[in-house]
Parts: sequence; C-alpha cells; structure tokens
Amino acid sequence: MTHQNFTRILPGLLTAVVALAFAFAIHAAVPALPAMTLAVVLGLLAANFPGTAVWTAGRARPGLDFAGKHLMRGGIVLLGLKVSLSDVLGLGWLALLLITAVVVASFAGTYGISRLFRLPSDTALLIATGFSICGASAIGAMAAVRRIRHRDTVLPVALVTLCGTLAIGVLPLLVHPLQLSTEAFGAWTGASVHDVGQVVATAQTAGPAALALAVVVKLTRVILLAPMVALAGAEQRIRHRREADGDGGPAAGKPPLVPLFVVGFITMVALRSSGWLSSGWLEAAAGLQDVLLGAALFGLGSAVRIRTLLHTGARAVLAAFAAWVLIAVLGLAAALLIVR
Repeated sequence: MTHQNFTRILPGLLTAVVALAFAFAIHAAVPALPAMTLAVVLGLLAANFPGTAVWTAGRARPGLDFAGKHLMRGGIVLLGLKVSLSDVLGLGWLALLLITAVVVASFAGTYGISRLFRLPSDTALLIATGFSICGASAIGAMAAVRRIRHRDTVLPVALVTLCGTLAIGVLPLLVHPLQLSTEAFGAWTGASVHDVGQVVATAQTAGPAALALAVVVKLTRVILLAPMVALAGAEQRIRHRREADGDGGPAAGKPPLVPLFVVGFITMVALRSSGWLSSGWLEAAAGLQDVLLGAALFGLGSAVRIRTLLHTGARAVLAAFAAWVLIAVLGLAAALLIVR
C-alpha cells in the first residue's frame, strides 16, 4: 500500500476505531447488547445524523469501505480459531446431520422467499447466506467469492443485524409458552440465531448450560461456511469459464476456486482443533477478531441511508422477517430432536 493510499483511508479507519471503542464501552455496561451489533447500529447512526453523515459519506468513506471489505476478511480468518472439531463432533452424528439440514433448508428457503419478494439474485444469495450460517461474516465471505460489489452487501448486513437483534428480545419470551427445557432453548438459539454474539446474548438469559450448548451448535453452523463458500466459488468459476468460451477467448481475472481467506479460515479451524494454542493466544486472537469484525461492521453500517432503505428496502424487510420465522421454526424442530 502506498503512502498516498494509506493517507486516503486513514480518516475512515480512525473513525471506525473510535466508534468501536464506544461499542465496547456500551457492551461492557450492558452485556446483553452484543458489541458487533452495536458497531452496526453506531454505523447506521453515523450515516444518518446530519452532523456525521457528511463525514462518513465524504472524507471517511474510503477508509470505511476498506474496513468493510478487507478487515472483514481478516476477521473471518480468525473466526476459525473459535471452532474446535472435537466440540463439534461431541454433539453426535444425529445432531450434526440435523444442524446441516437446518442450514441447507434455511439457505434454500431464505433464497426462495427473497426471490418470491422479487429481490435481485445477488441480494437473495447474500441474505440466504447470512441468515443460514453466521450473519455479516458469511455475507462478507460470499460477496468476496462471488465478486459482488461492496455496496450491495449493505442491505443484507442491515437485515441480518435487525433480525438477529430481534431474536435477542423475542426468543427468551417464548421459553415458557413453548415449555422448553434449558438444553432445548440453547440448541434452538444456536440453530436459528444469526451472529455468534447474538447467540451468546440470547442464550445466556437461560443460564450457562443453555449458553454452552448454543455456542457449540452455532459454531457447527459456522464451520459450514467453508464448504458453502467453496461450492459458490466453484460454481462461479464454471460460469466464468463458460462465459470465456462463449466470447471465444480467455477471460481476465479468473476467480480462484477457494479464496485465500477461506483457506485461512480452514487453517485456523485445524490449528484450534490441534490443541497447540494456549488459552492466552486464543483470547488474544478473539480480541483481534472482534476489533476487525467490529470495524468492518461499522464501515458497512455507515453506508446505510435510512431514507433510501425505507424507499427501496421495504420488500427486503418483509422477506427478511419471513425468513426469520422460517429459520426459527426449522431451528426449533432440530433442537427438540437434538435434546430429546
């Protein structure tokens, strides 16, 4: 990176760091509010308050876009250090099959609902990926492998944050009406809530047993990010080759079969599963991951203009709520089978 480029992105990066400090401070005061969700919300506020909107849309924009794209990929790589294969396999094969089925059905159902509401195919793909796997991180990974424009990830990230935040308030209220055990609630949360931080915020309301199971179930969904993105990359590569053949010559910029950050994610999963890293290293990596993803999410949130969203995103909001209900039902069915 040249000095000129660094100078260009520095104001936006510093803005993201300051906003992230506020997000962590609020989270420390109110632990039920996930820091990553707060980062998106602060980005939305910064983009829509008259005093800060000019800054986020102007001088800070290059750095915020850099954070939303490149820091997101770094955060996805480090996300792999949270996944231990021994913990995942400890759920048992039936649970693994059920969780995989929920992810596949959620992806297909959300994509179908999005298309039914006449959303563009790229938007539907990103919403389906974020809702079915791990929120904004999955959206960033899919956008990268399918070469979807950065600005087209803004709406899906806003929707997955909105619905994930809704789950924090709604799911605990349904424990008694549905007569769920602590373990069933934990499994339901892990199988249906989008972002890891949102899962923790939701499951902890039922105690440590629910939280422990919710996190393992959720991380099992996270590990499916790698094969899903790899399949999307392979499909993109095949399409790219067909287009090149149709044009009668090789196409420039052929997409990689598996992006480097996905390889990094898989490597981090293997490293965590090996047991070589001490708890101190894992805690340090988790802190760095929160910083990278938090800055990225603030950058994405700061690109959302509420007025534009209300005019153009009404169908997307309805589609997201329908998909949220579908995934909650699928996750509940799987959870009851897992803990029976």
